[in-house]
Amino acid sequence: MLMSTQPLPLDGITVVAVEQAVAAPFATRQLADLGARVVKIERPDGGDFARGYDTAARGLASHFVWCNRGKESVAVDLKDPRGLAVVRRLIADADVFVQNLAQGAGARLGLDAATLCAGHPRLVAVDISGYGAGGPYAHKRAYDMLVQCEAGLVSVTGTPGQPVKAGIPAADIAAAMYAFSGVLAALLRRATTGRGGPVEVSMLDALTEWMGHPLHHGMHGGEPPARTGLAHSVIAPYDAYATVDGEDVLLSVQNDREWRRLAEQVLGRPELADDPDFATNAARTANRERTDAVVARALGALTGRDALAALDAAGIACARLNTVADVAAHPQLAARDRWREVESPVGALRALLPPITLPGGSEARMGAVPALGEHTDATLRALGMTGEETAALRRDGVIA
Repeated sequence: MLMSTQPLPLDGITVVAVEQAVAAPFATRQLADLGARVVKIERPDGGDFARGYDTAARGLASHFVWCNRGKESVAVDLKDPRGLAVVRRLIADADVFVQNLAQGAGARLGLDAATLCAGHPRLVAVDISGYGAGGPYAHKRAYDMLVQCEAGLVSVTGTPGQPVKAGIPAADIAAAMYAFSGVLAALLRRATTGRGGPVEVSMLDALTEWMGHPLHHGMHGGEPPARTGLAHSVIAPYDAYATVDGEDVLLSVQNDREWRRLAEQVLGRPELADDPDFATNAARTANRERTDAVVARALGALTGRDALAALDAAGIACARLNTVADVAAHPQLAARDRWREVESPVGALRALLPPITLPGGSEARMGAVPALGEHTDATLRALGMTGEETAALRRDGVIA
């Protein structure tokens, strides 16, 4: 018997978001992908400032394309009482509200989670901030790189001589994913209690949680892990090694059984399996330079393709050091049909399916990237506003 496809889990859920940059938009994009209607509130004079970060996506900003597909853009001036009234009417019918305004701005507008949930008991309202609502850092500006530094991520990333930030906005993404999971948890609780409630997420809290291994290693008696580039601070060999054709191949030996296989089947040095200077991970780590030299010599005589084949045959974890272009053409993503196209004001753009797959259910709803204010008129009509009222608001610059 054929089973009907299950609907997306957030079908029927309405989200209103006063959002900008990455943290809140990436969180609400996850909700849109799972079927929620997401109404994105933007400023009439330019909208979400991430729209202006670059023009790399065929004239659109790459951050904006990444974080904002599947949303409705409503351009409203929240500083005008008439604009704020529009947003309040939208919130009254919403299931979820998300905001990442500067600390204190949401409260001044009455759009903070505590205030909104007091007036709308079924609403799930999310405040995303840099450092949280209290404490000495509450009102500090919190951009991704700054939070990466405050959370200590930069102290463990890079080479011994040079700390570096992560090449992606790790603090923003961490906060976004905790906001996303927080919304899901609050909606699940609402299903059993009938009440929503506030959700608070700070970028510092989120990224510090992701610092788990180095943080616990340093707090509980060990030395903080040193910056080791692509190497691992407590495992060897674990690094990238150049091959004869210039490719970099990474490998990771996790235990001494794997070292034996590597020594016998790839390095051609079976005696190293029992050599006291190499036989245990502690010994290999203590003799890291010699260990790396042995591995580099063997892989340096092979092409990248042959090195990967030999490592795979020996059951050694390995990978290529891919470029962004390599990832876009990755054979595993292609084989699993992970790419789709989403519509945008400049036409179809390639996009990756979200990582959450629900077998037996509808595919993620990867809607179009909206133009600024594309849905303003339709949204106001749905609220019962007349064409004359809308025209007056547009004339006064309250909407776009």
